Amino acid sequence: MMGEEPATRETEMSDAGSDEELELPARMEEGSHNGSIRKGCDPCSQTQRSKLQHRRARINQQINKEMRMRAGAENLFRATTNTKVKETVALELSFVNSNLQLLKEELEELNSNMEVYQTESEAINVPMIPLGLKETKEVDLTVPLKDIICEHYGEDSSLFEKEIKELMELRQAMRTPSRNEAGLELLMEYYNQLYYLDQRFFPSHRTLGVHFHWYDSLTGVPSCQRALAFEKGSVLFNVGALYTQIGARQDRSATAGIDRAIDAFQRAAGAFNYLKENFSNAPSLDMSGPSLCMLVRLMIAQVQECVFERVTLTTQDTHFITQLQVAKEAARVSDVYSLVLQTMSQTLVKDYVPFSWASMVQVKAEHFRALSHYNAAVALCDHTQSIEEGGDEESAKALFQFHVSTPAGPPLSQVLRDPEDRRKLGKAHLRCAVIRHEEAMRVHGLCKILRKMDILQEVLSFVYKRSLDKYSEMDREDDFEETAEAPEIHSQTQHKPDITAPNFSTVPVTDIFQRLGPLSVFCARARWGPVRVVSLQRGDGGLGLTLRGDSPVLVAGVVPGGCAQEAGLREGDYIVAVDGEDFKWAKHGEVVHILKSCSDRGVQLSIITLHTHDTQVDRRQVMLSPSGDEANARQRTMGRAKGQSTAPLLNWNRKKNGGGGRATKRLGSTFSLPFGNLRDSESMY
Repeated sequence: MMGEEPATRETEMSDAGSDEELELPARMEEGSHNGSIRKGCDPCSQTQRSKLQHRRARINQQINKEMRMRAGAENLFRATTNTKVKETVALELSFVNSNLQLLKEELEELNSNMEVYQTESEAINVPMIPLGLKETKEVDLTVPLKDIICEHYGEDSSLFEKEIKELMELRQAMRTPSRNEAGLELLMEYYNQLYYLDQRFFPSHRTLGVHFHWYDSLTGVPSCQRALAFEKGSVLFNVGALYTQIGARQDRSATAGIDRAIDAFQRAAGAFNYLKENFSNAPSLDMSGPSLCMLVRLMIAQVQECVFERVTLTTQDTHFITQLQVAKEAARVSDVYSLVLQTMSQTLVKDYVPFSWASMVQVKAEHFRALSHYNAAVALCDHTQSIEEGGDEESAKALFQFHVSTPAGPPLSQVLRDPEDRRKLGKAHLRCAVIRHEEAMRVHGLCKILRKMDILQEVLSFVYKRSLDKYSEMDREDDFEETAEAPEIHSQTQHKPDITAPNFSTVPVTDIFQRLGPLSVFCARARWGPVRVVSLQRGDGGLGLTLRGDSPVLVAGVVPGGCAQEAGLREGDYIVAVDGEDFKWAKHGEVVHILKSCSDRGVQLSIITLHTHDTQVDRRQVMLSPSGDEANARQRTMGRAKGQSTAPLLNWNRKKNGGGGRATKRLGSTFSLPFGNLRDSESMY
């Protein structure tokens, strides 16, 4: 029983940009096209990571098949009135649901396989939580793109087979990015290239007829949409996921590896946060607002954990105050993981997040709280000399600010002076540390997947034994007093994590279909009349026209009764070819030179007239010009065409820009500016 694919949503995903537009650089060389040189990983390679991805892909396909069968069975169950058929369908539905549950459990176990993404270093560190990449089906864009090229642009689509093939190869490559900087650049290149694809082939009034299929990163549930925003959002999600894998694999036994891990997790948080703020109507749970919020907080918590590791690695000073600061850092890590656990416990996320993730987060919250109390005990009991050397006033101030509430017993000023009081307070902290360690090990033991992680078991056992040994060392046979309850420790960090937003300008791209012409005119949202060929001959009074701008050159004015008017040229025409040679990308000076040097027989000009133009097409045309003029490259469009739709396929800006009614567009290889601003480029003949 086969039905329609259940994950196809009625509401399409859209992306709304913030007020600050993205800078998308381009290498727009006139008449040249270099293409992408980045390739993905070998899909047939037998690395541990590739095997894991293959198993994920296989399970995703099986889940897709079962869900289609379930959709068909449900449709039949609702449609039939035959009791016997209903019973048969209900029985089959129970089998399908059982298979789906088994497949989802198998996929959850794969998604919880954190060890594959961890570092191969022999150093003992608590494992990080990486995220697997979203899988996607192959998409054949050949026929839809050829149709648009032929129908909309009026070009011979067979001449663009090379460009279409290059785009298809780029998409195929980004499905298997390598786990390094090259893989990130590959994903970013394809993401940037989708901007051009949107402008060239996705008009607001019609769909391209292409469906983009992506699988949920954690559940494997398929989703399908025609909106290009869904493709862009999924690629951006994979950028963040790849950063998590890069961060998890760093060797954190040295400060250099810790710094690389911090940078990777901060960039992962930035990618997920950007996705949460700028994309809406996500069809899959992994890209929903609550899930992305959870992922951002998880990445920030892992950054904070790396900060603690760097502090413990670089702190050689055994001073009393320094040791208290280490305890505060550990308490801070525990606090941020507790916040992540609260986020994972919310209604929309609780049943979605893998149990092993929630268990790992809870283990880390207890583990670092225990380390906080342990370091407090070490400061109180092992650094008596540093207390005396540092002075009572400074040490007392640090201890007064250390606890959330004042400890029971003698005043803290007396505790600093009396070794026995310090021992008792330190013993209280050690008791809390042992209790927290035991809770961490209890939660660890409840999760089958965590029990398989030998390195986590080794870390938890080591610190637990260390706290027990320290507690035994401080315990005395004649100590009959009940150990007091140690207050909680103030959390504080010397390095607040940052959310590093993705910088799309780091990977310059070339518009694959730039031969179609400059985007300011030749885009999916523009409409122009058929190409007209006019024969222009110089008269006694010259040609009788005024030209402005370039790429393409605009006929800004026509002298009444002049040669240009008689030939059929009108104000607002664009010159796209001269004597049969393509001049869409021609500079102002080139056209001027041709017209000045034309012989008595004249020159043939191919002309188009722009009828309508959706100004929103230019909202994100922010690129570097070939001349490198970055200031002018940041020119943005202002204003909106009258009567146009206010709900385009991709709404990049929530706020309306102020300004006049004319659109400000960049001149050069991609843009055009308002005519009044280009007197230096104006020529009259």
